[in-house]
Formats: sequence, C-alpha cells, structure tokens
Amino acid sequence: MPVRCQQNPVLAGSATLAALGAMVLYFAEPSGYGKYTESQTPAAIRLPARAAWFLQELPSFVVPAGILAGQPRSLFSPPATVLLGLFCAHYFHRTFVYSLLTRGRPFPVVFLFRGFVFCMGNGLLQGYYLVYCAEYPAAWYTDIRFSLGVFLFILGMGINIHSDYILRKLRKPGEIIYKIPQGGLFTYVSGANFLGEIIEWIGYALATWSLPALAFAFFSLCFLGLRAFHHHRFYVKMFEDYPKSRKALIPFIF
Repeated sequence: MPVRCQQNPVLAGSATLAALGAMVLYFAEPSGYGKYTESQTPAAIRLPARAAWFLQELPSFVVPAGILAGQPRSLFSPPATVLLGLFCAHYFHRTFVYSLLTRGRPFPVVFLFRGFVFCMGNGLLQGYYLVYCAEYPAAWYTDIRFSLGVFLFILGMGINIHSDYILRKLRKPGEIIYKIPQGGLFTYVSGANFLGEIIEWIGYALATWSLPALAFAFFSLCFLGLRAFHHHRFYVKMFEDYPKSRKALIPFIF
C-alpha cells in the first residue's frame, strides 16, 4: 500500500527545527565539543572523534538513503529523488570521509547522543517530505530556483570540504595545539568551513523550495553561525597576531 503524505508531522518537524535554531541564538552558548570540550563538559564521558562523528552523522545518510532505495529506478529520475540524492551525498561525505579523516578532540557522549537524535529526525523529515509529499512540475529542472539552488549547494560543499582540508593540515596526527588557519576563505573569515555548509543548505532550501529544507537552513545558519562567532572570538583572544581584517562568518561584514 503506497505511503500517503501526512502534512502535520512535516509541519511539526519543520517548526521544531526552526525553534531549535532560535533557542541556539537565544542561549548563545558554545556547543560543548571541539575547542570548548574542557570548559563546557570537563567531566563528560568521551569517544574518539572519528568514532563519534561517524556514529552521529550515520543516520543522516542511512535514513534518507533507505527511503530513496525503496523508490522505482528510472533513467530520468524525478526532481525530488535527485534533490534527496544531494542531501545523501553531503552526509555520505560527512559519515564515510570527514569522520575518518578528522583529527579533532575526543567527543562527549552526551553531545553524540543529541546529534544522533537530531540527525535521525532531520534525515527522516527531509527524506519523507521529498519522497512522499513534494510535487514538482516536469519543468522543475529548468527552473531558476533549482539551477541556482544546486549551484549554491555544490559551491558550498566545495568550500566546506576545502576548508576542512585546510584545518586538518594544521595539525599532525595526535597534536592538539591550535594554529591560525590560512588560505581559501580563511583569508576573509574564521568560520570558512561553517560558511560553506550554510551556503549548501541555503542552496538546498532554494532548490527544493520546501518548508523542511528552509527550516533546516535556518537552523544551520543559527547553529553554525554562532559557532563561527565563538571560533572567531577564540582565535582573537588566543593569537595576538590574528589578522585584524578577518571576520567571523561573512567576508568584510560580520
């Protein structure tokens, strides 16, 4: 029996994402992992960073990919399938590439659990909406929203991956020291990796033209934007020679 779209769970999930983003801005505290692990959660049980990131990001790939796998295959897939494929591509990289290359600090289990639940819920929301609720005209592939959105998504993903590469090369395996990132968009902002991911999800929201994707883009802007702000403040405080012209997230502006 075919699954029918239930709008109420979609609206509730989207509202929850937007509310979580607003709460992040309201409390304005740095998340207790990475640079802030010791100050925010000094006594927390931790897992190695690679294992933690893998487990946290996994449901964001597995859940929508499972939904996608159950759809009929054709040479020319409908737009919703292609768009969900973009979402899966991002989280394939986060799960199977980024997590296995990261050199980050051990990760508090409590944040791993929160992240896992979030990724599970968001993966289900995005996958469910696109496969069972979204309706796109046959000409959606030529719509400016689709074209520009996919361009921004790919651009943002490229910025994110390149920025992560720069950060990874700052440390030798086993090192926990901090250095000033140089090159790429780090020339202009402290949170180049965060900016790339924010651009990705803005592009995704535009290409899907959907409430769940818009809510996720808003959450990402709040969460990653605040993280970029705290990173910038951390760098400025730690390094006397930190570039004065470098902003937190938006080149030349913020």
